[in-house]
Amino acid sequence: MSLWVDKYRPTSLAKLDYHKDQANQLKNLVQCGDFPHLLVYGPSGAGKKTRIMCLLRELYGAGVEKLRIEHQSIVAPSKKKIEINTIASNYHLEVNPSDAGNSDRVVIQELIKTVAQSQQIQSSTQREFKGKYPAQAISVVTLCLICNSAPSLLPQVSLVNKLQFHIFFRYPFSADQDIPETDWEVYLRETANAIVSQQSPQRLLEVRARLYELLTHCIPPEIIMKGLVSELLSNCDGHLKADVAQMAAYYEHRLQMGNKAIYHLEAFVAKFMAIYKKFMEDGLDNFMF
Repeated sequence: MSLWVDKYRPTSLAKLDYHKDQANQLKNLVQCGDFPHLLVYGPSGAGKKTRIMCLLRELYGAGVEKLRIEHQSIVAPSKKKIEINTIASNYHLEVNPSDAGNSDRVVIQELIKTVAQSQQIQSSTQREFKGKYPAQAISVVTLCLICNSAPSLLPQVSLVNKLQFHIFFRYPFSADQDIPETDWEVYLRETANAIVSQQSPQRLLEVRARLYELLTHCIPPEIIMKGLVSELLSNCDGHLKADVAQMAAYYEHRLQMGNKAIYHLEAFVAKFMAIYKKFMEDGLDNFMF
């Protein structure tokens, strides 16, 4: 026996009787094949989950309505065991992060990895979803985030496509449209500027904390290394650029071979600080004498 609200809930985008323009936009996203991560937000009762379920049905058919409750047991890095219930079909997984309390980030990361590694998704139903969050898993996983208020979320959610219920801003996109930098790119550039402005143990400690912040928000270490090197090279002259590029290649290789990204990123920063400080001091000595 189903609840009245479930019995009359729309089951397809075509059956939605308000915010029809947005329903058409979602349908176009499905048809174009380049389906982004979504952040859907609005007040309670606005139809956020209904639209996501209609979207999933548009993608995968009626199979998304065959739901089951699954009990998940996740072990955090601190060895703490986290128990959480999820709702799933063969095509999607629903989870409420608040059920995990302060361990919500760990739970979400582990569930993404588990879904990405699962062999239940048949090749005939897979979609070419684009993304890099996190790099090892997100190529086969698309995130649909639902919340009441977007401003309360971390800045990193700017990586997803913000879908607000009362307006679509400049969609469809044009070829000459400016693409704003994501928050993590700005944060990484500020980190590089901090490295160049001062070379000291205290600054290295501060930079390490900033790098760890990026890693904990699932920015791939390879992307961090690439962005950091690009920003640092812009502050070096020709001779120093060659040394920095060679050093970056060395630590990039160690990053690929190791399993603790923060160690290799920190080692690269420490080495850069050492050679950059020596370069600046030598240049000052030559200028004085």
